Amino acid sequence: MAMEKEMAAFLAECERSGDAAYGALKSLLERLEEPSTRSEARVFLAAVQRRFATKESAGRCFQTYHFRIHDVVLSDFKGYQKRKKLTMMEIPSIFIPEDWSFTFYEGINRHPDSIFKDKTMAELGCGNGWISIAIAEKWSPLKVYGLDINPRAVKVAWMNLYLNALDENGHPIYDEEGKTLLDRVEFHESDLLAYCRDNRIELERIVGCIPQILNPNPEAMSKMISENSSEEFLYSLSNYCALQGFVEDQFGLGLIARAVEEGIAVIKPMGIMIFNIGGRPGQGVCKRLFERRGFRITKLWQTKVMQAADTDISALVEIEKNSRHRFEFFMGLVGNQPICARTAWAYGKSGGRISHALSVYSCQLRQPNQVKKIFDFLKNGFQEVSSSLDLSFDDDSVADEKIPFLADLASFLKENSFLPYEPPAGCVHFRNLVAGFMKIYHHIPLCTDNVTVFPSRAVAIENALRLFSPRLAIVDEHLTRHLPKQWLTSLAIEGNADDDRAEDILTVIEAPRQSDLLIELIRKLKPQVVVTGIPQFEAITSSAFENILDTTRDIGSRLFLDISDHLELSSLPGSNGVLKYLAGKTLPSHVAILCGLVKNQVYSDLEVAFIISEDATIYKALSETVELLEGHTPLFSQEYYACLFHELLAFQIADRHPLAERECAEVTSAEMIGFSKSAISTLNEAELFTNGFNKSPVPVIHMDIDQSFLPIPSAVKASIFESFARQNMIESETDVRSAIQKLVMNSYGFPSDSSSEFIYGNSQLALFNKLVLCCSQERGTLLFPSGTNGHYISAAKFMKANIITIPTHSNAGFKVVPETLDDLLQTVTRPWLYISGPTICPTGFLYSNEEIQEILLVCAKFGARVVIDTSFSGLEFQTDGWSGWNLQQCFSGLTSSQPSFCVSLLGGLSFQLLSGGLEFGFLILNEPALVDAFYSFPSLSRPHITARYAIKKLLGLRDQTTQHVSQAIDNQKEILKDRSNHLMKTLKSCGWDVVGCCGGISLVAKPTAYLGKMLKVEGFEAKLEDTNFREAVLRATGLCINSGSWTGIPNYCRLTFALESAEFEKALECITQFKKLVLGD
Repeated sequence: MAMEKEMAAFLAECERSGDAAYGALKSLLERLEEPSTRSEARVFLAAVQRRFATKESAGRCFQTYHFRIHDVVLSDFKGYQKRKKLTMMEIPSIFIPEDWSFTFYEGINRHPDSIFKDKTMAELGCGNGWISIAIAEKWSPLKVYGLDINPRAVKVAWMNLYLNALDENGHPIYDEEGKTLLDRVEFHESDLLAYCRDNRIELERIVGCIPQILNPNPEAMSKMISENSSEEFLYSLSNYCALQGFVEDQFGLGLIARAVEEGIAVIKPMGIMIFNIGGRPGQGVCKRLFERRGFRITKLWQTKVMQAADTDISALVEIEKNSRHRFEFFMGLVGNQPICARTAWAYGKSGGRISHALSVYSCQLRQPNQVKKIFDFLKNGFQEVSSSLDLSFDDDSVADEKIPFLADLASFLKENSFLPYEPPAGCVHFRNLVAGFMKIYHHIPLCTDNVTVFPSRAVAIENALRLFSPRLAIVDEHLTRHLPKQWLTSLAIEGNADDDRAEDILTVIEAPRQSDLLIELIRKLKPQVVVTGIPQFEAITSSAFENILDTTRDIGSRLFLDISDHLELSSLPGSNGVLKYLAGKTLPSHVAILCGLVKNQVYSDLEVAFIISEDATIYKALSETVELLEGHTPLFSQEYYACLFHELLAFQIADRHPLAERECAEVTSAEMIGFSKSAISTLNEAELFTNGFNKSPVPVIHMDIDQSFLPIPSAVKASIFESFARQNMIESETDVRSAIQKLVMNSYGFPSDSSSEFIYGNSQLALFNKLVLCCSQERGTLLFPSGTNGHYISAAKFMKANIITIPTHSNAGFKVVPETLDDLLQTVTRPWLYISGPTICPTGFLYSNEEIQEILLVCAKFGARVVIDTSFSGLEFQTDGWSGWNLQQCFSGLTSSQPSFCVSLLGGLSFQLLSGGLEFGFLILNEPALVDAFYSFPSLSRPHITARYAIKKLLGLRDQTTQHVSQAIDNQKEILKDRSNHLMKTLKSCGWDVVGCCGGISLVAKPTAYLGKMLKVEGFEAKLEDTNFREAVLRATGLCINSGSWTGIPNYCRLTFALESAEFEKALECITQFKKLVLGD
């Protein structure tokens, strides 16, 4: 009798409304959750089910009382209890199981029984929980987390769990392990995988049956979701999804895309995801959703289902209207000819029944740990990049290279707030790996210093030849294509030039690669340098190499042997006679090994080269040469090949096989050519990169590097990553011409048109050095103002340019004064003027528009060629009274009777784009004769397509003046302004004379109080003067600055201040410490 009264009261409450019914059911769930009332509540539910036992009565119950309890029949169910059915409650505000979910379950069923056994898993969009419960009953997983964004669905799912975990008498139903469904299943309110992510739950399986049609009323999806929301709104969560910010939104698959990416974060490496995908967007689109995120997919099951009558597909019609994509529907279940969404909508409105394909996909990450790193990086503000990501590959060898590299790149960009500075000889990590590869795979005990890195093989060959400047060189005919034309056409091999010009004449003779012919040529011509490779048929043994080595030693020729074609980046490298020889003997001092790395599966033309030498004098000079002539080898090119080497070394056990003792190479008796006179004098005088003295454990603090170490904006990181992640770039995405044309016009008013030549280099220094060669070719004279970047002057000296210094003075801000320039140009023939501006490096002063116009007027008068270097501009922070440049206006007022007069614009983008160590140089030439001269030096290291893509992207963002980019530029200017003021204040308090700073990343100051004072520290004891001041500060404090020898301004040092914040504070402490050491407290 009590049961009947309780039943009547319960049904009366449910009859009032759907919300009232939900409230009554919640109260019943509370009784089920309480162990003391659980059995009684389960018995009551059994009685309710018996009261509405038939299908018809259950339907009336749903209409009248807003709920129903019925059985879901599973004929093939083979769980421990051998159940044929599950008991399920349904309410109007949640998704009712239909063809869609049953097909999903059928697909899951096609997996072997072991796939879920003892696994931790989650079901997304669990609805009333029947699939989670069915999986737990049939396959005994360790734990199933049923997740749904609909709070009412979660409550009903818990009720269904109790309905099936307890029998009709309220007793627990145990499985073969003595567990109930209550031990194996939990339900939680969760937006996709948020619950698992927030609770750090790692999953082995993820299954999901998720809405795939955009809501026709997008504003409806923005409402707050609560259990008190309307039944209609909560039900729509099961049918529709909102825009998710993914490219797949255009196909209605955005929510699945987000689920997949969230799943990557929480799934274990060998985990599997199983999703139900409606075939409306087309099978190719559905598959690509997974494949481009790094999954291998298997289609478990496919069928057709009727399109739910209550689902509005008008959103798909709208997508078709605004794109070329066509969705796939069918007329009824039997038709095989697909129709588009618009036709399907019209057919459905007219009473027809439409269907669509339904597929169940099983997905597993192909390289899970690496893909996880990639998406861990992307989720932190790089969602836009995710849309460009494509990890689908037809060739596994491509995937094996690209995915690990992208993972390394993602980790690198995530861990570094700025791009670190690496020695000009090459990234230490990369050189370590090259040396390690030679040691492990070829048993050659090299160290990091033995390896010097170059941007390309062609650059390495030209730099080596310039270092030695031989009168005659023999170069393999396959390696001469990028050498200067003058070298290949000169016939000055008799040594009859006068002594002053002898070392300026370099003649290259092309040689056959076959060793016997090459040796004959060497013996006859007696060249000072030989650059050659070895044919494949001679490379297997060391005989050919030894014959060439002996011949060059006897003649007195230096040998650079190219093994590019024979070095295999493989765990089973083929036989290599040169490397076999080096495993047994040391490399003779007159020999170096050259290798260009271009063999990769992913990025065509991405090149890095290295030279191996075991002679300390040679490898030191080579590293200094690359610093002067190239600046650096692009960082990410080295990182890519470092990743390949790392993959080959990561599984190796270091030092497992002790290396055999090598024989010492025979000492040559013949006299060898040394470095050129210009190289010797320049390398001795230049202030080049240093890591300190005697391997000091204290790291050097560098205030002598032309690079910003301030945090790079996220847009820069995104562009770098996207440039490597993209596949199938088109030319318009990498053509930077129009963007740079617009930049120089907006920034400096520099005009250019279709006849202007735009040339790009890995660095502005490499471009400048080619201009130096053009100047020398026409026997010109380079004019540098005192107070010019010392690297540029040293590079010009290295290449034997005729140089004159223009005097400047502190009272004029170390700027060129037109009167001084006029007087000087009267004495110079074929003048070339280099000028840094608007921001002058290294002083940080600014040329006004009027000042540059007056300088150009003087140059036009004398027909000077002008090179304006804007590389250090773009970060002007003290601009009171300065209005920028308008060179177009300046040019309009110029007239010159001298045809040689022209203005070329040299630039770099690292300051303009805040890209730090990502360098990109450009040169704009408007003089045809100069263009021809420039291209006669073809070994320029040019930016790879990935660099051009990144720069084009960043220039586009800068041009859009988006808030993020413009704010980042303003922030960096404020930081630099504060840093310069702080540095000047510290210097003044320590006895330095400072002349000010308006822009850029450096300033100059005179250590007035220190000059002439004695200093005695470890390794140094002398009176302080301009020539030893840099060494003194470095030895005493570990701070590295540039002296007056570098700035060209007697006694004025250069200090950069765009350091990482902690390094900047240490630098200031070093300045104070040096004061105490020299001047006392």
